[in-house]
Amino acid sequence: MKWLAGLLTLALLAGLGGLWWLHQPLDTGAGQPTLDLSIEPGTSPKAVAQAVVDAGAQTSPLALYAWFRLSGQDRQIRAGSYEIAPGTTPRRLLAMLVRGEESLRTVTLVEGWNWRQVRQALAKAELLKPESQSLSDEALMARLGRPGVPPEGRFYPDTYSYAKNSSDLKVLERALKAMDRQLDKAWAARSPGVALKSPDEALILASIVEKETGKGSDRAMIASVFHNRLRIGMMLQTDPTVIYGLGEAFDGNLRKVHLRTDTPWNTYTRAGLPPTPIAMPGKAALMAAVQPASSQALYFVARGDGSSHFSASLDEHNRAVNRYQRGQKPAD
Repeated sequence: MKWLAGLLTLALLAGLGGLWWLHQPLDTGAGQPTLDLSIEPGTSPKAVAQAVVDAGAQTSPLALYAWFRLSGQDRQIRAGSYEIAPGTTPRRLLAMLVRGEESLRTVTLVEGWNWRQVRQALAKAELLKPESQSLSDEALMARLGRPGVPPEGRFYPDTYSYAKNSSDLKVLERALKAMDRQLDKAWAARSPGVALKSPDEALILASIVEKETGKGSDRAMIASVFHNRLRIGMMLQTDPTVIYGLGEAFDGNLRKVHLRTDTPWNTYTRAGLPPTPIAMPGKAALMAAVQPASSQALYFVARGDGSSHFSASLDEHNRAVNRYQRGQKPAD
């Protein structure tokens, strides 16, 4: 058998020089910084050895296969996407394949991003197969097993690693399941009497808290304001929902006319929560939405340093607006 010839070759090498071949760098060819090696699940050790040669390594597949067998680790080789760098020896190659040291890339989904920004990030991700690009939102969510569910806010913001040439649908599937887990944990830990009826409402409110928060320590108070408004039937009147409803038409300057322009997400013209999240909330925003601070605050205004001033009455709020937004000194 041919593999026996490889075994005999290694045995001869062992007798002549202590398996020196195992420590000699594989020839990866002139001008090749790295060789890409892809091993599918179920690939036999012999086929793995041939795949290394097919990837461009100038060596004997029989010798490689013989080494795999002699090592006793031939059945421990893991499927994956690998890079064979110049200087890699047969010994190092096998260790890499057994440990599953794949050549991974990463893509980061940022807290507060909307679905359009997620799509853009995936499209720009290095060596990520763009299978989602040709799919409508509806078709994409159906592929992920959530037909009829809008994608906005459904993916957890985090950094995801992936093997070269993986499908972006796999990344989205992981992000979707991660958000499911975080939302389930948050909903299970909700405070008694929160003004929310379901995990979906918690996700929507968390997305608003995420967009409204300039300083992390204010999240629970911002959530408290919206809970208090929901309890008394007061309009949420939050600018980020208006901006979201304007979509790509928003030029960065929110005007009074926009506050009067009705969309399903305009919380100045429509009561209650908007129909979908407006962004991806992180863990802190999810927890703030279900564990708001205990307060009577109904208003807040940015101080200009990232933090917010909270008020329980409109008069107090107007004074805070004059002070922090208009630069007027409070009366003595």
